[in-house]
Amino acid sequence: METQLFIPFSSNLSHLNGAMSSPTMSDPKERFFRYFQVEVTAIQSQIDDLATLSPVGGERQDCIDTVLAGISRLSNEVMDAGDYIPAYDQRTYSQAIKALTEKINETTASFAPKSRFQFKSKGKTTSQTEPQADPRQRTAFSNVGSRQSPVPNAVKRDAEISTRPSAKDYNEDVEQQSGVRKPSFSNAKSIAIYDHSGLHIMLPSTASRATSSGSLTNLTRCVVDMTVPTSTGAPFAGLALKNIKQSLIVAGHVAGPVHITGLENSTVVVAARQVRIHECKNVDVYLHCASHPIIEDCSGMRFAPLPELYASKSELGAENKWDQVDDFKWLKTEPSPNWSILPEEQRIPEDIWKNSVCGSPSLSTDDVLRRVGVLKTQ
Repeated sequence: METQLFIPFSSNLSHLNGAMSSPTMSDPKERFFRYFQVEVTAIQSQIDDLATLSPVGGERQDCIDTVLAGISRLSNEVMDAGDYIPAYDQRTYSQAIKALTEKINETTASFAPKSRFQFKSKGKTTSQTEPQADPRQRTAFSNVGSRQSPVPNAVKRDAEISTRPSAKDYNEDVEQQSGVRKPSFSNAKSIAIYDHSGLHIMLPSTASRATSSGSLTNLTRCVVDMTVPTSTGAPFAGLALKNIKQSLIVAGHVAGPVHITGLENSTVVVAARQVRIHECKNVDVYLHCASHPIIEDCSGMRFAPLPELYASKSELGAENKWDQVDDFKWLKTEPSPNWSILPEEQRIPEDIWKNSVCGSPSLSTDDVLRRVGVLKTQ
């Protein structure tokens, strides 16, 4: 049975209206309030998704590390905001962080393999072939469930136990292909593409079975197109893009949040419910977003609406808040210098999306990147 956890900023905030002030959005207290609310909701969602991630290949552990880093960062930011946040509000924020910490500890503890230690009934005799336990020795439980440690060792053991040599490594399969890579991901539950350079990757429709979650990590000079599997009624539940340079990422459709971290000199195309961007530099984002996009510790960000070629029928008629960006590290009343609207004359033309990005036998990966402006024309 899943533990019901109370976090003050989860979904219903009406109980805080009397406890916390709600001035105009130019007030730092209110901006931090909104920022904290969004971040706590995102971390909760990541913790809830852990059970759906495979322990094979470190995917679950990567998500756990992201959650722990997010909780630590949020705790530090609450302390940094102490100059303008009332003491009562600080206590409320601390309660939410404590609840998140307890939830990640409980969740990771549930992944640990069950101990084989059992108490035997008094009336049952012990077989002579079985070694007798020395009562002076303590049974090692590896501190499972300890609040001081989110049991990363237990998670690693879980990954080792669950590893099966016969399982297909779709990420490795990408390296074995030539031309435009099309890994099927037909028997996978999630999509993880990582540690590649100079590849053009297009996911086929068979990958629509693997959209419980997606992650792209450590890519350089790559083109990745995930439009097809997410346009057939199977959008990603959540997506994470991390440590990507000089690349074009056509991420497709995401029903939940998108986390974009550590991107440089790249272009991203995505339709999502929520978008949170951290520590990115010189990135163009073609976006359809149902909520305000959030940036933090970013510079040189430029935003444009999602190209019509990649928009679904429901998105064409829905409200798009692509240009209502919140910079949570810019608390001044004047506009943030860290993001701007991508001028129409500098946006990628429709024929480039159709004829180059979708894959042409005569174009190399670098050719595509030059045509979309990620790489400079020599």
